[in-house]
Amino acid sequence: MRLTREQVQLTAFHITRTLLQEKKIEVEDKEKLIDKLADVITAELSIEDRLNDEVREILNKHSDQIRSGNVEYQTMFKMVKDKLVRERKLIL
Repeated sequence: MRLTREQVQLTAFHITRTLLQEKKIEVEDKEKLIDKLADVITAELSIEDRLNDEVREILNKHSDQIRSGNVEYQTMFKMVKDKLVRERKLIL
């Protein structure tokens, strides 16, 4: 994840504040909403991290084939990642 916990928390705060100011939502416990929103943001951001880990694992299993095929690791990483994103219909 590219954002720190504090950055995610601040983003959740700003979203909540804006929604409240524009009277788009009403809440009893603003802090609880901010925490829940931060959790959702964190979960969404971690999708790409988990995907990257999975791609590395796949490539490690096929490292001999990659070396023998003279394919650059970063090129293969991007190809595998793009394929998984399409297959799973992920939005990154």
